[in-house]
Amino acid sequence: LLYERHGEPAAVVQLKDLEVPKLGDCDVHVKMLAAPINPADINMIQGTYPLLSPLPAVGGNEGVGEVLEVGHHVTALKPGDWVIPADAGLGTWRTQGVFPEEMLLKVPSDIPVLCAATLSVNPCTAFRLLADFESLAPGDSVIQNAANSGVGQAVIQIARASSIKTINVVRDRPDLPKLVERLMALGADHVVTEEMLRKPEMKDTFKSTPRPRLALNCVGGKSTTDMLRYLQPKGTMVTYGGMAKQPVMVPVSAFIFRDVRLRGFWMTQWRKDHAQDKESVATMMDALCQLIRRGQLTAPACTEVPLQDYRTALEASMKPFVSSKHILLL
Repeated sequence: LLYERHGEPAAVVQLKDLEVPKLGDCDVHVKMLAAPINPADINMIQGTYPLLSPLPAVGGNEGVGEVLEVGHHVTALKPGDWVIPADAGLGTWRTQGVFPEEMLLKVPSDIPVLCAATLSVNPCTAFRLLADFESLAPGDSVIQNAANSGVGQAVIQIARASSIKTINVVRDRPDLPKLVERLMALGADHVVTEEMLRKPEMKDTFKSTPRPRLALNCVGGKSTTDMLRYLQPKGTMVTYGGMAKQPVMVPVSAFIFRDVRLRGFWMTQWRKDHAQDKESVATMMDALCQLIRRGQLTAPACTEVPLQDYRTALEASMKPFVSSKHILLL
């Protein structure tokens, strides 16, 4: 799926037949199996993301493929192995591709294909958010908005596996009871709407659950200010998205009297910073694959779409209140 200019995805993305390039000595020929449509993919096509691929570009930053053939100098991969992108910008919305070996990470092929296809962005983000900012212990709690997003669902499950409680904020919507039920089934301790977060009764939540030491913000605007109110003194809020397209507003008192910390996180930057640190990447991937094998981490709610129906999938991905991730089957 190729785009030659930036613009609205359904208008600029086209399905094109291209020759598969020749296999170089350090290259890997991959047959793609499945690749999701993420918000960052849409923003890259629109030209509004901080990281843009040179045009013409193939869409998609995430997905899983099977190795068909390897070049003479490739040692870490062999035909039949499953691989995912080592970094953003790979262009995963294609049936086949030839990539340099260092652009791929091997993953076990005994995990479900949809888990592997959605592994490199959201679960990794969730893992780092929970690991890198506060040293959380069993019984501690975390509050997050956009809890039904791919990252939100992964945070709930990874936290649950470590006995960390989650307070999950979602926007009010027509099918709210169904969404609450789904998040509770994943292991959420509390699910509240943004309106409920502003009500005095919210304090009752903290009779059974400690106030959070960590807040995860993917929305911005009012939602952020409301979450901050419940953060413990010296707690940390990490912003990793801005779905409301509004700034993060913090009362001065939160800084002076409660010494809260505000941080930011971008998975792409983490990967750049750790490009030479193979061990920390491997540790993270192993931990996530173990959780998947034990059934403690599942793929987000997915809608599977054949490649030729890509326009429908792109349009559906951009609608409000999307609770299901569209995955292109390649």
